Amino acid sequence: MTTWRPHPHIRVVAIGLHWRDGRLLAAEVRDDAGRLKGVRPLGGEIEFRENWRQALMREFNEELGIDITITGEPLVMENIFVHEGATGHEVMFIAEVAFPQGAFSGQDRIDFRENNGEEIVARWFDLADLDIAGGPSLYPTGLKDLLRGRWT
Repeated sequence: MTTWRPHPHIRVVAIGLHWRDGRLLAAEVRDDAGRLKGVRPLGGEIEFRENWRQALMREFNEELGIDITITGEPLVMENIFVHEGATGHEVMFIAEVAFPQGAFSGQDRIDFRENNGEEIVARWFDLADLDIAGGPSLYPTGLKDLLRGRWT
């Protein structure tokens, strides 16, 4: 298992919101012991000379091998968080995305690898099952409140 820690600088990232039957696609986030602690929509860091749209399209292509369509303007959110005792800081562009017709149809989960070799599992989650006692958190913290009523 790969031990992940937040970067020691502010990162600018783009993440995509893909919905299926009112459920949000998100990757599992695990603690060092392998326990599920939360989920986060897919996406990643914006590279130098890349805008948020290019980064979001590149990330989905690298991670899932598909070409997405960005269907709206982004929410912008600042995310300061702690993971396993280390603080992270991100500025996030968060936009709704559409998959090509039939992509991952009939699949309840998507397994893929990050560039560093880390194995990732993504599934569709009902927002009502996130950020509740005994359930996984939705990251970034506060995203669920922003999404309520906007895309569900």
